[in-house]
Amino acid sequence: MYQQILDPVAHSLAWSALVAALPLLVLFVLLGVLRVTAWIASLVSLALSIVIAVAVYGMPIGQTLLAGSEGAAFGFFPILWIVINAIWVFQMTVATGHFDVLRRSFARVSDDQRIQAIIIAFSFGALIEALAGFGTPVAVTSVMLIALGFNPLKAAVLALTANTAPVAFGAMATPIITLGKVTGLSSDTLGAMVGRQTPILAVFVPLVLVLIVDGLRGVRETWPVALVCGIVFALGQYATSNFVSVPLADVVAALLSAAAVVAMVRVWRPREPYTGPAVIAGGAADEPTPEFAERVAHPDSRADVIRAYAPYGIIIAVFVVCQIPAVKSLLDRATYTVKWPGLHLFNAQGEELTLSTFSLNLLTTPGSQMLVAGLITMIALRLSVPRALRAYGTALHQLRWAIVTVMTVLALAFVMNASGQTITLGTLMAGAGGAFALLSPILGWLGVAVTGSDTSSNSLFGALQVTAANQAGLSELLMAAGNSSGGVLGKMISPQNLVIAAAAVGLNGKEGDIFRRVVGWSLVFLAFLCVLSALQTSVLSWMVP
Repeated sequence: MYQQILDPVAHSLAWSALVAALPLLVLFVLLGVLRVTAWIASLVSLALSIVIAVAVYGMPIGQTLLAGSEGAAFGFFPILWIVINAIWVFQMTVATGHFDVLRRSFARVSDDQRIQAIIIAFSFGALIEALAGFGTPVAVTSVMLIALGFNPLKAAVLALTANTAPVAFGAMATPIITLGKVTGLSSDTLGAMVGRQTPILAVFVPLVLVLIVDGLRGVRETWPVALVCGIVFALGQYATSNFVSVPLADVVAALLSAAAVVAMVRVWRPREPYTGPAVIAGGAADEPTPEFAERVAHPDSRADVIRAYAPYGIIIAVFVVCQIPAVKSLLDRATYTVKWPGLHLFNAQGEELTLSTFSLNLLTTPGSQMLVAGLITMIALRLSVPRALRAYGTALHQLRWAIVTVMTVLALAFVMNASGQTITLGTLMAGAGGAFALLSPILGWLGVAVTGSDTSSNSLFGALQVTAANQAGLSELLMAAGNSSGGVLGKMISPQNLVIAAAAVGLNGKEGDIFRRVVGWSLVFLAFLCVLSALQTSVLSWMVP
């Protein structure tokens, strides 16, 4: 048994927070400054968090290790279970050649890499985020960009940067639904509030993608397409989350923005398309090989194109069917909630923590639904069982280091959460009074940076946001929503997502290089959202439902 202590260092919250932050600081220094491989950096940070939990917070070593083991298990199920099955579907399309067909279909929309980055990384990535979430869009879209000739590092950076505005409504709005459960606020009202924050970010994300691809010249030459995409996505996300359905916000926004880009490029194109250097086998080449050129120009029949899009249509269909109340209720019968054996945790007030409760939602988790979609895809693509199993093995091999890293990072998160290290950091920030409106999104950002999940961040800090709002006389709804909106910006620097991106593009061990390319954008967007949150308590208070 263990009861949390929030100020173990000299009974000072500030000194305690400084010590509690050390595992995170070490993790990001190892990744971003020393360029240490992600799985090694996460192991070092996990070891440090265990030492702090035991030596500083007085948590029994047994309870500490049990908390870490639960985190590792949670890292595999449901998070890695989703990513593995999503990558399996992707590997099946590669094995049958239909991924090349899909890539050529996207290429025919535009041969300009700036526009390809918008429609694939942002619009298509948002659709995958809406359905699966948990790093899946980063893995899928980064590989698609490489197949179109993007440099692997740039492809990873684009996929991570694009995976921001859609995240709060990802996996059929799982983060917001979770936030509603832990705060007691209506998930529909929370979704409406988030739908008045993240759409503003969405307007600018496509412009940033163009800037990453081709600098200021790219923005000057393609800003109409980028702006149309961002505005249409923003309007779709706002309108759907406020007036139609919170879980469908990203689905509608993604489809509308993709359609807007396709329509736009039919009537307007940049004067000089940007194709970038051809990338062959992971490196730049002056002239593409005949095989590469043939893959790009190969004509496809209508049946081939339909089969290439079929896996994604199947995924959408499976996920939509599983959201039908009657079906969802039936699937919920296979959900089991168990107490993690031997783990007994209590907060500083003596109340038992739900952290020690582990949910096995065998059929309602997106990972299992993705597995079903994969089995149907196997039939649609006429793939034999041995070839499908080989594709699954390829997916596991591709993600082998990602699996180690994600499980280690989640073990780190659970140790920090269980011992009270994370709550110490949050409580210090919550004591800022009225200024907390400015800091609220940072708390969500921190939660996602640690756990890699907006859902986990909302579970961790949602109730704390409401408590801090009451103490400071701020809107509970605004502060809770700020946690989720701020969290989306921690996604791109989370070690979990960095390692998924690196594994997808073949840059294992280069997570630090990717981190340095995205951390600036994460901080810029976070600063913008902090200012927006503060303004929504005063001059923009009319935006709060």
